[in-house]
Amino acid sequence: MLPAGMDPRTPVLVGVGQIVHRSGEPGLPGPVELAAESLRRAGADSGTGDALLRSADVVASVATVTRTYPDMAALVAAELGASPKRTWQSAPYGGDAPQRLLNLLGRQIAEGKADIALICGAESVASWTAAKRAGTDPGWPVQDENAAPDEIVGADAAPNTDMETGAGLWGPIYMYALMESAMRNRLGLDEATHLARIGGLWSRFSEVAARNPYAWLPAARSVADLVTTGPDNRMVSTPYPKLLMANLTVDQGAGLILCSAAAADAAGVPREQWVFPHGGATATETWYVSERTDLAASPAIAAAGRAALGGAGIGIDDIAHIDLYSCFPVAVQVGAAALGLPIDDPARPLTVTGGLTFGGGPGNNYSTHGIATMAEILRRNPGDYGLTTALGWYITKHGVGVYSAKPPAELFRPVEAEVPEARRDTAPGYTGPAVIEAYTVPHRKGSAGDEAESVVVSALNPAGARILVRATDSETIAACTAGDRLGAAIEITAADRFILRSERTA
Repeated sequence: MLPAGMDPRTPVLVGVGQIVHRSGEPGLPGPVELAAESLRRAGADSGTGDALLRSADVVASVATVTRTYPDMAALVAAELGASPKRTWQSAPYGGDAPQRLLNLLGRQIAEGKADIALICGAESVASWTAAKRAGTDPGWPVQDENAAPDEIVGADAAPNTDMETGAGLWGPIYMYALMESAMRNRLGLDEATHLARIGGLWSRFSEVAARNPYAWLPAARSVADLVTTGPDNRMVSTPYPKLLMANLTVDQGAGLILCSAAAADAAGVPREQWVFPHGGATATETWYVSERTDLAASPAIAAAGRAALGGAGIGIDDIAHIDLYSCFPVAVQVGAAALGLPIDDPARPLTVTGGLTFGGGPGNNYSTHGIATMAEILRRNPGDYGLTTALGWYITKHGVGVYSAKPPAELFRPVEAEVPEARRDTAPGYTGPAVIEAYTVPHRKGSAGDEAESVVVSALNPAGARILVRATDSETIAACTAGDRLGAAIEITAADRFILRSERTA
């Protein structure tokens, strides 16, 4: 029987499952295998075995990047012997997908359009890489290219402008490194102090991973381990060596069972397994990074956080457990600032998994692991609230969820949060005076960590418009690596060239 006063349509997480297949272990599991196994574990976790799995109305899959399946949820359902009425899949790119799927499926349940929903995702980059090196076929299932889910959840667009691509900011490694420099500028810190700050943040994350049985790298690392470059920790793009970045070469899967309270009760799920979504919100930043007012801030995270906490009827100080999306240190710092959180509170670490470097960075699916781990923590602490965030592209697409083992006061109503319009002009092709607001120095892959290949700067001209420049000449690289160039005055002479005019301006 349901608790007195509980709406039978109340969405509730009743089963969570995770799997990690570490390098060197037997087999080369693919994403379908890992996703299906994670849901089997979720079924066992619920105490119902495969009963809820086989009865699912909807199976939803986070899009995989290891191998592109047009409808992975259908393959996973077949592995489980399930015959869902509908399959869903997230948009091809975006770590916001897990929270977005959970929000929408929670709404479907609350509106009586579904009773039982499964969410899963997995990546097998480590096994795929091992198979390629060995010249073997891993034997993963294939799917007809004409297969299609009933619904694609989320949206996507080209991630970069021509100016961003021309400056070499075509991927997260370089864009986030540039944004980290903007964060340092915002904080007014010198290079050594800021490196110690982010090294300390990541060291604390590694300590959490050391306690996580599903972490990819479950070992604590010192600040020196993380910030000192060498053969096993090469510099990628300043200030980030390899161990300050997401680790995508993993084999990991995670699955969630979300159902109505009535379905959970009818299936006999023990009440101590129930964890409720209390608030959920998604939001989208100004799409292109170069058009944002501030490279080191996120009005969208702030808006989604307010909406999710408001839906739960609580404030950030009521949250006991936190998992911020952590592909790079700047993402955590931006998220913490937007939500009003310190980054070094020992009572409230900002990860429950160890983050995407140490816990593991399985493509779009990291936050499914975050939610699963959070559910386990809340079961052990039934009076507490937990908050998880999800993020896609370059701090662009966002999801925030608030959870507790306590029943919610109101029926779950996730929202798309409104984000105040704020846009900075850009000036592609501009030549003339400007001031460096952020910069990064990419290094050649395979080098010993001391061979810079270019300098990428984000500069503001006297009108406040932003210009991105990538210089590859040795003279400019030497000038920009000889000291701290944040705030320095430059003269942009071409799309790929600038001259350093002075040190930091007032």
